[in-house]
Amino acid sequence: MAARRMMNRLYYFTIEDESILAETFSQLEKEVYAITYKVVGTEDVFVTTSETKDAMDRNDIPYNLLAEEDGARLAVFHSPLSREELGEHEDALRALALAWRAIAVACVGVNGESNLGFDLSAGGAKSYTYFTAPAGHTFIWRLFRERDEAVDFLTKLTAGDKKAIEWAESIPLGSSKELKSYH
Repeated sequence: MAARRMMNRLYYFTIEDESILAETFSQLEKEVYAITYKVVGTEDVFVTTSETKDAMDRNDIPYNLLAEEDGARLAVFHSPLSREELGEHEDALRALALAWRAIAVACVGVNGESNLGFDLSAGGAKSYTYFTAPAGHTFIWRLFRERDEAVDFLTKLTAGDKKAIEWAESIPLGSSKELKSYH
C-alpha cells in the first residue's frame, strides 16, 4: 500500500442526500481511504479529509462546502499498536475528533481488553470513541475538548509519563472553542 499523503486539511460540508456517500464511496478507486463523519449534534453537517474531498470532487459528488479546518491543529496520541496500524490514517483520526468537536484524541486501548486501567463510563460516553484499523483492531480513543483535560487525564492514566504529559501540554489548541465554525 502506498504511503498516504498528509494534507492536514479537514472540511465541513453538507449534502442533500447522505445515501449518495455510501453509494459512491464503495465505487471509488481502491487506493482512496474515503471517510466522512457526521458532526455530533447536527443533522446534516459532515467533516472529511482532503483525500476524501479530492475523491468526491473527481467523482462529481455534489456537496456544499461550509468551512475548512487546519488538521495540524488537532492532536493525536498513539499507543505503539495504534501507531503501527493507523499511522497512515491520522487525517481520518483528526476528522473523527473534529466531528466530536474535540481538539485532541489519545488511544487508550483496544476493544476487548479486559482491563484498560480506568472506567470507560467515568468520563461519560461522549468522552470516548473508536476507530477500526484496516488490520482489524478496534482502538478506543479518549476525546479532549480542553488541553487541561488532556493533561489531567494522561497524567493519571500514564502515572506521570513525561512523553504523554509533554504531548498533552503541546496540543496546539487550548479549547474546542478555538475550532472554526461551520455556520
